[in-house]
Amino acid sequence: MFVVLTGCSSSSSISDPLNYEVKDFEFENQDGEIVSLNSLKGDIWLADFIFTNCDTVCPPMTAHMKELQNMIEAEGLEVKVISFSVDPENDTPDKIKEFASNYSINFNKWDFLTGYDQSVIEEFALKNFKVIVQKPKESEQVIHTSNFFLIDQNGVVMKDYSGVTDTPYDQIISDIKVLNSQE
Repeated sequence: MFVVLTGCSSSSSISDPLNYEVKDFEFENQDGEIVSLNSLKGDIWLADFIFTNCDTVCPPMTAHMKELQNMIEAEGLEVKVISFSVDPENDTPDKIKEFASNYSINFNKWDFLTGYDQSVIEEFALKNFKVIVQKPKESEQVIHTSNFFLIDQNGVVMKDYSGVTDTPYDQIISDIKVLNSQE
């Protein structure tokens, strides 16, 4: 009886998963290479929505994601990071590389995606992550979520976490380990 109860413990699964299925996409990364849902199949990944001329939440989000990348590497986990630009008209691959250089980012495991129309990222964010992305005509700043999202090996959004304040690093690492153990 004890073994059965242990096997059903909450540590063996993600609690309250979102279960949002990411639909197929093909976007361009900072090196001009195509990153798609198909190319991420089999990988655990963390995603966020940022832009390079953001003057509020994006710099701390990127710093927190970089800290997560360091922790993931220290744990020996295989996780990719995907940052979707919410301002693709301004976020060229060169501008993205310049922005990322402030954070000593390892591009082997982190792709910044761009190369699509504004309407595409707005629809993509809403349909796949259930969040709003909107670029008001009267502002250079873009309205977007400040959450991080954990996506499993099958392209399913499992959890979201604060990416700006009180980022739950340990919980994210723990959830990654749960997904990793399910491979």
